Amino acid sequence: MLNVFEQPEPLREALNSVRQQGLKLGFVPTMGNLHQGHIALVKEAQRYCDRVVVSIFVNPLQFNNSSDLDSYPRTLEQDLQALREAGADFAFVPSAEVLYPNGLAEQTKVKVPGLSDILEGELRPGHFEGVATVVCKLFNLVQPDLAVFGEKDFQQLALIRKMTKDLLLPIEIRGLATVREADGLAMSSRNNRLSPEQRDKAPILAQQMYQLAEQLKLNNITQLVEQTKQQLEQHGFICDGIDVVDAASLTPLSAQSRHAVILMAAFLGDVRLIDNCVVSVN
Repeated sequence: MLNVFEQPEPLREALNSVRQQGLKLGFVPTMGNLHQGHIALVKEAQRYCDRVVVSIFVNPLQFNNSSDLDSYPRTLEQDLQALREAGADFAFVPSAEVLYPNGLAEQTKVKVPGLSDILEGELRPGHFEGVATVVCKLFNLVQPDLAVFGEKDFQQLALIRKMTKDLLLPIEIRGLATVREADGLAMSSRNNRLSPEQRDKAPILAQQMYQLAEQLKLNNITQLVEQTKQQLEQHGFICDGIDVVDAASLTPLSAQSRHAVILMAAFLGDVRLIDNCVVSVN
């Protein structure tokens, strides 16, 4: 049975009861509009935990584009039914007023140095500060033993790992490989906003990423990235960033780098798609 909470205190009381029974608690934070990628995160948490909490909250603090926030798909009833079918135990569905009672401007914020302002963070100023803040608030409320995040948001996962370690939070962070559609497109709530024509084109992003990955060891990376951008633009994408960096540190590749991560971001129309893959370089 799925227990749904809109307020922090009733949820906290219910979770305290779980802990008093000596049960292990898993947590999956989401922004809703759930798809099979989200359900895979829930199933992963269930593998290791006795009870699983899922939060559904479209976090205004991590959007630097108000139209993107307004157009983000919200499908709460459908999401709750998906969680019931998946066997989740608790859903936390707060409003912005509940999580930010004093407004966004007065909210204490969490910033993770070194990761908040590079790559995706440079493209979306303030985004990762918003992510770190809301995840820290949710961690403090839920106090899970384990939390599961998708590797599709590669930099976000690295940021949350660092925040958890730096703040001495006793939470195990698990990453789950990107769940893909049959044609290779990374599953995302934003995919629902693609027109049929755009949806047909969207898998080209992953195809170009894998093509770039195959060639990394053989050629000049800068030239390969430029060629990939040109290929995407010929198919109607507008590139917002293609980066090849050290997979462990997200800093530029060096002679000591063992694995690279290719981070892709591109627009199809007004829909921003992201993807990534890790490649051995030594």
